[in-house]
Amino acid sequence: MEGDLEDCLLNKVDLRRQWISQMVEEVQKVVHHLTTEISYQDFRFQAIPYCDTYNENIKVLAPTQFLITVPMRGLAGYREARQQRWRFYSLKGTRLPCPLQDPEGLQQWLGVEQFLKSPGQWHEADVNIEGDIVPAKVLQVFRKLVENAIETCHLSDRVHILMDHLVVRVVVETSAGQVELQLTPAVDIPTSWSKKAQWPSCLKRWPSPETVQCIKSFGFSLLACSSYHWQLSFLRAEQVLLEQLDEDGGCRRKCFQALRQMKEDVWCPGTRPVITSYHLQEGPGSSRCRAQQWCSKARMLTHAAEGRAHIRASQPPSTASGDPERHCDGRLFQLRWSRSRL
Repeated sequence: MEGDLEDCLLNKVDLRRQWISQMVEEVQKVVHHLTTEISYQDFRFQAIPYCDTYNENIKVLAPTQFLITVPMRGLAGYREARQQRWRFYSLKGTRLPCPLQDPEGLQQWLGVEQFLKSPGQWHEADVNIEGDIVPAKVLQVFRKLVENAIETCHLSDRVHILMDHLVVRVVVETSAGQVELQLTPAVDIPTSWSKKAQWPSCLKRWPSPETVQCIKSFGFSLLACSSYHWQLSFLRAEQVLLEQLDEDGGCRRKCFQALRQMKEDVWCPGTRPVITSYHLQEGPGSSRCRAQQWCSKARMLTHAAEGRAHIRASQPPSTASGDPERHCDGRLFQLRWSRSRL
């Protein structure tokens, strides 16, 4: 029973990996063509190269939903803002009676004076208001460039832009099906770590201080995905952390893959991502994992069987032969379950 369940899960994980690899291969070519044309039209946006191996600009959020970060060029020598000030501007150019809301959480303003090097293109009114590089205006410029690039590259039959979004989303037709891409301009801040990112928490055994220093050396990025505030992102650091997750010989990554597969098949089917690398970062340290055997194969399979039984028992009889999970609050259950077990 346990062997059959394990084989089933791992086979599905392998099939998922092959399926996504095929889509990534085709999406990479499309993204490379589009961003090359965009970079030719506007110096401020950098082309995404085609890679035979891992491409750090492509993040798989779900099997049919990718995040594509498009690097922005010309800004160098980042430093934290020295002083705070009120902002009364609006995207339409009018002055507001009250100041704009300050950024919350992992968000921040971004001024050109925060860079030792900022070419004149970043001071132009199409992206700049009162010294701030405004994400919504960057997205307006970028959206127009994407529309032009689709036409210029003769990709209108394969790539369709979705309109009713602040962020730039396109749908790409691949041989394996449709993939939705979120194309997000990003300012890379290498070798620096934001003061807003208080990581790791105090008194944590994992990761080690040496690992923390290594992770922080990869820096962070600022993503244009809202109107006025830039979103802090740590995709590169998260990827390195994932690669080192089982350096002590554990099987946390296999557990993560199995959980993600069950989420997509059973708990919360659909395209919206639920379990992410964030939940792995919130998990206990490696020594604690070993002590309580949370990463053992038997424990993982037991939890998998319990999870399936819990969901089946909670469904009305009328849904058992159709879509048994359509009434399940999979997101709440899965977040709680993954954090407690991992």
